[in-house]
Amino acid sequence: MTKQGKLVPVAAVLAAGLVSASAPTSLNAQGPTTELRPPVVFAGVQAQYARPSGEFLDYVQHGGGLNVGVVWPVRAGGVFALRADGGFIVYGSETKRVCFSTTVGCRVQLDLTTTNSIAYGNIGPQLMVPSGPVRPYANAAAGFSYFGTTSEVEGSNEQDEPFASSTNFDDVTFAWAAGGGVLIPLSSGRTPILLDLGARYHGNGEVEYLKEGDITDNPDGSITYDPTRSEANLWTFQIGVSVGIRPGAAGNDD
Repeated sequence: MTKQGKLVPVAAVLAAGLVSASAPTSLNAQGPTTELRPPVVFAGVQAQYARPSGEFLDYVQHGGGLNVGVVWPVRAGGVFALRADGGFIVYGSETKRVCFSTTVGCRVQLDLTTTNSIAYGNIGPQLMVPSGPVRPYANAAAGFSYFGTTSEVEGSNEQDEPFASSTNFDDVTFAWAAGGGVLIPLSSGRTPILLDLGARYHGNGEVEYLKEGDITDNPDGSITYDPTRSEANLWTFQIGVSVGIRPGAAGNDD
């Protein structure tokens, strides 16, 4: 066999190796991209436990409620964002059985429930780590807090709905909040879901409010209120989920 004849099989093997090595690259280059853009907004809901602080703790021990928040990154995937929150905290409730009226008497009985609660709304800046398996964040906000006590009546059966209600006492105050937490991704894709664990301090300042036992029903039908005026600052500890909303992706999502 000539020298040229020996080179032909070697050249054929090298050519086959180059083709097989380049084939996956060519296919990958032609395949669709699955890279997703960062979310442009995060929306979340958290259950929260409230623990009064300072003077407020002398009158109220705890509370619970819900928080709803929306976070808009200034730049998608960036660390700076604007955050808005709204929610409520119930810090007292009492129910007693009452007669329907002086005319009907007690042959028909109703449940009278009085609830002491706080509703709030605030907005402010947030700093957050935009990616990774654990994403810390910190925020501050300013807004308002509404302290209200309401009473409502309903039938004594569990399936009955309230048919009358009234606001007994309320007060509104400027409020600020500051806190932080972590986001832990639970799922990815076009709509990622993250576990949200956080804590916040709510500075409500001095407020006038009612607590359990502060309303007295007098024999003549009149009502006596015994409001408390004090600082009403508190901590909230939250657990919930946050959902990231992305713009349209450059390719198909799997």
